[in-house]
Order: sequence, then structure tokens, then C-alpha cells
Amino acid sequence: MSANIFDFAMIERFYTELPARVAAARKALSRPLTLTEKILFSHLHPESPLADFKRGDDYVFFAPDRVAMQDATAQMALLQFMTCGRPQVAVPSTVHCDHLIQAKDGSAADLKTALDKNSEVFQFLQDVSNKYGIGFWKPGAGIIHQIVLENYAFPGAMMIGTDSHTVNAGGLGMVAIGVGGADAVDVMSGLAWELRMPKLLGVKLTGKLNGWASPKDVILKVAGILTVEGGTGYILEYFGEGAEAMSCTGKGTICNMGAEIGATTSTFGYDESMRRYLQATGRAEVAALAEIAKADLTADAEVYANPAAYFDKVIEIDLSTLEPHVNGPFTPDLAWPLSKFAQAVKDNDYPAKLEVGLIGSCTNSSYEDLSRAASLARQAAEKQLIAQSEFTITPGSELIRYTVERDGLLNDFEKIGGVVLSNACGPCIGQWARHTTDNTRKNSIITSFNRNFKSRNDGNPNTHSFVASPEIVTALSIAGSLTFNPLTDTLTNKDGQQVKLDPPVGVELPPAGFDVQDAGYLAPAAYGATVNINVSPTSDRLQLLQPFSPITNPQLQNMRVLIKAKGKCTTDHISMAGVWLKYRGHLENISNNCYIGATNAFNGQANNVWNATTNSFHPVPDSARAYQKSGIGTIIFGEDNLGEGSSREHAAMEPRYLGVKAVVVKSFARIHQTNLKKQGMLALTFVNPQDYDLIRQDDQVTLNGFETFAPNKNLSITLNHADGTTDTFEVAHTYNQQQIEWVKSGSALNKIREEIAN
Repeated sequence: MSANIFDFAMIERFYTELPARVAAARKALSRPLTLTEKILFSHLHPESPLADFKRGDDYVFFAPDRVAMQDATAQMALLQFMTCGRPQVAVPSTVHCDHLIQAKDGSAADLKTALDKNSEVFQFLQDVSNKYGIGFWKPGAGIIHQIVLENYAFPGAMMIGTDSHTVNAGGLGMVAIGVGGADAVDVMSGLAWELRMPKLLGVKLTGKLNGWASPKDVILKVAGILTVEGGTGYILEYFGEGAEAMSCTGKGTICNMGAEIGATTSTFGYDESMRRYLQATGRAEVAALAEIAKADLTADAEVYANPAAYFDKVIEIDLSTLEPHVNGPFTPDLAWPLSKFAQAVKDNDYPAKLEVGLIGSCTNSSYEDLSRAASLARQAAEKQLIAQSEFTITPGSELIRYTVERDGLLNDFEKIGGVVLSNACGPCIGQWARHTTDNTRKNSIITSFNRNFKSRNDGNPNTHSFVASPEIVTALSIAGSLTFNPLTDTLTNKDGQQVKLDPPVGVELPPAGFDVQDAGYLAPAAYGATVNINVSPTSDRLQLLQPFSPITNPQLQNMRVLIKAKGKCTTDHISMAGVWLKYRGHLENISNNCYIGATNAFNGQANNVWNATTNSFHPVPDSARAYQKSGIGTIIFGEDNLGEGSSREHAAMEPRYLGVKAVVVKSFARIHQTNLKKQGMLALTFVNPQDYDLIRQDDQVTLNGFETFAPNKNLSITLNHADGTTDTFEVAHTYNQQQIEWVKSGSALNKIREEIAN
């Protein structure tokens, strides 16, 4: 059977070596270890000898077991990898085509359209995968994170992926971290991967979920407690009887949405649910190895007995009393217990009519999720009800889709008006041709996805998007109203009778087992050296990369403010998805969406900034190009948690390409800050956040101290105002010596080339 398990030799070697590595770490630290520490210390790269690294401070080098990439981010990652001089990837790596399929008319029609429109990109990704030994998952095979959970994740492992929801694999006991493409290039090139040692946040789950409550409600509750910034710099480790009573895929849902609180990742200790899932997905031999090593695949007993002594922070949730939640709109941490949500809709003037309910996605498309939601659809049909809202279902993989169709679950949804979409990201990432006559009208939708930033799903800033479990989404879609509470309220059926929905009932794993005809996997060519990769110089979808030139001190004198971003500024604001996904492999074209969603602090408008060379207002990319043409460097200012959301490195590469030298903010989201560093830019923070208020749109800005740029040494900024006055203030940075070398080389990739060449 091991012949059918991906990378089984690597997994077997890992479990053979794990006990000694954990024992060495325990001895070196002279204390019991958390699960997170066991995984991190067992994956130290030789460049970081074993030591008691200071959490939240020390930079550490790791050696992840594998890399996963989705098609939208893989393009830029692989374009970078192609230039580094390696004949093959150094660790098992995969590409998953899940982002470029637009949801519109249903799975079959949408997949056909995607194959027609994106053939050039899909062929490029397949060719590169063939050449460099990368596993390739075809369009329609499924969403990257579901595919990883079903095929590649294993307890105790460490993985990086070019998508922020890579963290989903924590449901199978991994430390799985979302990164930018340049980080993936490091690991695929066989180099050490750097991460600041995370702090640890323990989440103790007591009791057991019941009734309408689901694993989704756990993370919705945690998001409400911690907010979108509260997990930044932390790995969340869930434990307790409540965790052990939960399914493996339920754990994955919780880990998946950990990205929404800024967490580095989240994980759970190995238990029976993971063993069951591994066996059900054809990996009984992996389960057997994990069983032997299970003492090293969870925290030491002393840790969970006294968590406050071993975690930097601990929160506790009683699952027995946990109420279903609805989070939103416009941010995933605005958490409403269902009993208070109807009143919140009225008090805040949210549109009460529910226009669309969407279930599935990488977050909630397991067999258990869909079977619980289908039990409600089945009830509705029996009680003479149909969905009053448009209702869509997105299976997470072809394995899931084939199995739930075989078991009649898709038919249950279709009976009440549900439409099954392709096994792809679709509306979750803005790949949605929504059926609407007015794409600017104020309206409400609800999803079982993970993010609900303004304009994310359908491009309409007036769409109030809410997040809930598939069960709650299904119930509210049947009612057609956000003020319906299925726990207490009744509905009027076709015969005028008042009927009530019973709590959902699901099945953790398919009783007849999983099945699929074509999972969608293509193995790489045996001899990749013979594979040719063709990129047309006239293509508007793909463009070979040119190395960035290093920033110089003269370029940091008398810069102009490209934009002073106000309020929430996510990677969706900096580099939108949706229609722009088609240009993810073409840096010049994708740069035309640079910061077009950010709010200009000087006029409250998006994509409308003043330019000193023309003394007029322009779209952000046009203004940047005008400054570039005049040889003037630019700088960007922002507020808190800038770069929240997706791992897309385009949000760093675009301003770099357009001549931005530095980004200065009150605080960064982790991945975005790393991406800026990787591209050789200056990612700086105000020492005094109030200094943000000093910046004027017509300032000339000089960065002082770059010639002596060094770790733990602040720089300063001088603002030369148009009225002849000046202001100077300090800015901090978190660059270590290696990261400073990236800046001096022009980018981390340039540094890799130098090292390989030597």
C-alpha cells in the first residue's frame, strides 16, 4: 500500500528520526515540550544549532518537509525558481490549479470556460512541474488545502505553502505555514527557511460540541476574542477533551481560519480522529507509524496539565455551551452569537434579506460538513420548503465531490434549489460572476468561507458578507433572511404550515468509504531536463522576471508619497484578486492594480492620489509610473496590520516593481512584512504611531541612516513640507543581518543566485 502513498519513504524516515530529535530538544531545554516545540525543534536546519530560542525575538532556520503552491501564486513562485539555477526541487512540492476557475453557471460549464481561458497558464504550470519534479493537480481536482489534507499532510510534519490558508493542514497535526513565493523558492532550492521563533498560545477546549454548534463556531469565537491582529506572532495549539472529541476535518476548519487572526499557524495533537482520517484516505501505513510515535506527536503531559507555565497565553472555551456564531460584515473577527445576531442586523441596518448563501470552500467542504448541511436540505424538502436565497455548494476536491454525489448528498442540495460549483476556490476569492442586475447595490450574503473583506467576494463594496458554519448558512438560505434563528424560529412551508428545522446530523467519514474515478493528479516527468518551457514575449498572462536592482542611499532622498493609506489595508486592497487573477504571472500587467483598493488618507477616496510631477490626481499605478519616469523614488505609509489576509507576494512585488523604496506603517501582518523583505524593500514601523499624522501629501521624504543599516538600529525619516517646515521622527525595523543582505543584493532571490553561482 505504501506505493500509493505520496512520499512514503520521506514520511517513514521522518518517524524513524523523530524520537531522537524530540529527546534532544527536551534535554537541551530541560523542560517538558509543547507539541509546537516538538515540531519546530525537530525541523531545525543545520544553520540553526539546537538552542532555547527566545520566542518572538530570535530568527531561526528550519527545514520544512514539503512545499505546496496554488496556481495564482505558483506562477510567480515558479518564475522565480526558474532563475535560481536548480535542476529539480529539493523537497517534495506540488502545484494545485484551483484559483483560476470562475464560478458562474455550474461546475461543468465553469470548468470548460476556465480551461479555455487559462490554457496558456495551466500549460506553463504543468511544464514547469514536469521539468523540476513537481506534482501537478489539474484544474477541477480540488482546492489546494483539501488536497493536501487528503493526500500529503501527516502528524508532526512541517510544510510551507504559497497561500495563507496552508495552515489548514494543522488539522492533521502539522505545523503548516503560509508564505510568499520567494520563501517557497528558498525551500525548493534546498536552502534554509527563516522564521522568527513564534510565541505560543494555548487554546484549551473543554466539553463537547452539540446540536447546531460546529468546529467553525470555535474559530469564529476565537476570532472574536483575539481579533484580526491578536494571533500575530503566535502559533495556536489546541488541546483538551473538546479537541479530542472533534473530527480531524473539524480541526482543519479551525486551523484554516487561524489565518484570519494573524496566527503564524495552528495545530492539534495526534489523536484517534487523525488515525481514522488517515486510514479513510488510504494512508493506513502512515497512521501505523504515527501510532508508534504518538507520544512525540502531542505535548508532554505536564504541559496540558499546567498550560499557563508553558504557553505565552492561554484561553479556554467550553464547547458544551458554545453557541453558533455569525461573523461580519467586512471583517472576520466581528463575532455575533446567533441569539444576538438578528438584533444586530436590525441595530446596524444590515440588509436583512439574504440574497445568496454559499457553502463549501477550503474551510468547510469535508464529508462531515456537507453531510450535516445536507441533512438540513433533506429536512427542508420533506417539510415542503425550498431555499429562498440563491444557494451554492463548492466541494473541496474531486474525491469529496464524487463521494457525496454517490451518497446522494448533492441531490439533497439540488432538491431545494442548490447549485453545485466546480471543485475550486470560486466566490471565496472573488472568482464569482454573480447573478445580479446591480453590482453596486447594498445587499447581504453569507458563506462558510474564511474571509469577508469589503469587495472580496463579488467586487461590490456594498455587499455585506457574513461568515458562519455550513449548517447555519444552509438554514438561513432556506429562510432567506438574516434574522432567522433556526434554533428557535419556525418557517412557513408551501402549505402554509409552520415548521421548524431539527438540529443537523452529520457523518464524520463516508460509511461506504471515499471513492473517485479521476482524482486529477499528474506525476512529473521522469527526466525533466528534456522538458521545454515556452513563455511568449507577447503574452499578457506570463512574463519572465528581471532581477530587481538594489536600493541605494541617493534613491532614499527626497522621495514622494505614493499613498498614505487609511484604515484597513489588506492584501486585497493592495493587490486585488477577482478579475486581476489572470495577470498573476505577468508582473508588469498585475502592477496596474497596485494599491487601487486602499483609501487615500488625504481625500478619503480609493485609487486617486496627488502627483507632484503633474500637480494633479491619478490612479495609484499611474502616479507611480510618472514618478518612475522622472527618476523619483516613492514611499508608502499605512496604519495597523497592513497586509492582513492573503499570502500573495504580488502585494510586495508590485510596489517594488513600480519604484517604491519603503513602506512605513504602525504595524504589519507577518506574511506581508516578510514578502516586502524578500523583495529587497524597506518595511519599517513608526516608533511613535502618532507620527503617521505628520505626513502630508506634498511632502518630500528622506530616509536617514541607510548607509549604516544594521540589526536593532533604528532609522529616521525627515519630512520636508511644502511650506518650508520639517519634521523628523524615528522608524524601527526587524531586519537581521541576512535580511539586510537581501536588501543590499536587491532581493532574497538575487542573494540565492549569488550563493548558488559561488
